[in-house]
Amino acid sequence: MGAHARALTTSKEPIQPEKKPAPLGKWAGGIAFTFLIAFLGFLLAKAPGFDHVGQLASAIVIAVLYRNLLGYPEFFRAGIKFSSKKLLRFAIILYGLKLNIGTVLSDGLGLLIRDAGVIIFAILLTVWLARLMKADKNISLLVGVGTGVCGAAAIAAIAPIIKSKDEETAIGVGIIALVGTIFAIIYTILRPILPLTDVEYGIWSGISLHEIAHVAMAAAPGGQDALAIGLLAKLGRVFLLVPLCFVFMYLMRKKNTGDNNAKIEFPWFLIGFIIMSVIGSYILGPKIPVSDGFMNGVATLTTWCLTAAMVGLGLNVSLRDLRTKALKPLIAMGITSIILSVLAYFII
Repeated sequence: MGAHARALTTSKEPIQPEKKPAPLGKWAGGIAFTFLIAFLGFLLAKAPGFDHVGQLASAIVIAVLYRNLLGYPEFFRAGIKFSSKKLLRFAIILYGLKLNIGTVLSDGLGLLIRDAGVIIFAILLTVWLARLMKADKNISLLVGVGTGVCGAAAIAAIAPIIKSKDEETAIGVGIIALVGTIFAIIYTILRPILPLTDVEYGIWSGISLHEIAHVAMAAAPGGQDALAIGLLAKLGRVFLLVPLCFVFMYLMRKKNTGDNNAKIEFPWFLIGFIIMSVIGSYILGPKIPVSDGFMNGVATLTTWCLTAAMVGLGLNVSLRDLRTKALKPLIAMGITSIILSVLAYFII
């Protein structure tokens, strides 16, 4: 036996098997599988009752039911993981086009101050209530961020920074979708009896509701003025997502000081979010003419990518764990949302 062969056989270090990439069929099939469930969620969202819930939440429901009734589709794991990680970040980058920086800075500075207060209040109150109830810390923090900023997109942006599990992220998104939809419906019911002008009602919706879709749904009955100012107020909260992420990065680094194994990865997709915001605010339209159809198409692509990503997360949710992990954060977020709505009503 040669020296080289003896070295191989007597080495104390175990020979690590080479990690092979997943076959293309499994990878592409997994992505297609998440889009299939996203499409089923799209169809379900057309049904009475679910039309208020929306495609994203409907798709998560189907994904969770699939996982718990039929098991995790292991054959497609590589593609599903790609959707839940890469497509999620791609969707957040595209989401930047929704933010018009110029409009927020020129017309919404007063709203921006209130938006900052809303974000701080929602996160701190939710986390404090969760601590009192001994609720799951990560899920509570995620729903607090989602309540304060912009729902699922904010949760998706913060999740990798605080190193939350896919299951925790999916639960957080599900809670946000459920509570936000209920509140949006309540707002539309209250609109006719509230002593608010259309603009005041729009501001109230924009600074207190969870998702952009929830704000649009609630503000629309108040007319175009209510919808415009409501979306402006909401965009201010989206604008503050980036600095909030950097705050969480700082806090996580400070928390892990001294832990050599702790590593906080820089969320590079936020740079993409900022770039797309700049492009959408100062290039597309002012410099490069684009049609409403193009922008609507990008918005649709964003929705589908985000939905497919959430399907990937939803496939990691165990209903058995859901009963123990979701209830207390749901209660904490519900209480925060009620108090936030009341306080926002009096500061508009």
